[in-house]
Amino acid sequence: MNLVCGVDEAGRGPLAGPVFAAAVILDAAYPVKGIADSKKLAAGRRESLAVEIQAKAVAWAVASASVEEIDAINILQASLLAMRRAVEALKTVPTEVLVDGLHCPRLEVPTRAVVDGDAKIKAISAASILAKVARDEVMLALHQVHPQYGFDRHKGYPTADHLKALRAHGACSVHRRSFGPVRLVLGNPGARA
Repeated sequence: MNLVCGVDEAGRGPLAGPVFAAAVILDAAYPVKGIADSKKLAAGRRESLAVEIQAKAVAWAVASASVEEIDAINILQASLLAMRRAVEALKTVPTEVLVDGLHCPRLEVPTRAVVDGDAKIKAISAASILAKVARDEVMLALHQVHPQYGFDRHKGYPTADHLKALRAHGACSVHRRSFGPVRLVLGNPGARA
């Protein structure tokens, strides 16, 4: 049986919070209608699709890499780490892994990168939805702890409001210290990116 696993991440661009990845093996016998790149879906639609994907998929898993890991190894390596963790957490071993983008995590199964995979391959689109929904939930929880930054609105992305709050309040424990705008606020513009 050919078990193709789609993998995608959410949260490479934000200035705060972990990066998430999901791995999904869809079941052709139980199709999920309306799967698309998570960036093209409204939040409510993503959430309802996530529930359906989790119910119908052969297997799925979500994993993350922490802010500390992002700062230690860089955002690309942290994204690949989260992807590897997601694939390794699957209860069913896939025969092939398709990853959105240009880079693949090191895995024990055949893996290939697919540029714009989240728009072309349903399993990758499904993974993008699960990763985005999981990350958004964490950012909403972080908003309860750090309400002054507005994580509930921008999810940590470098919006004008977030940058203004960052300048006003400084960086908190969930800000990525290796990212330029955070480094500037911390008075260390030349630090390693």
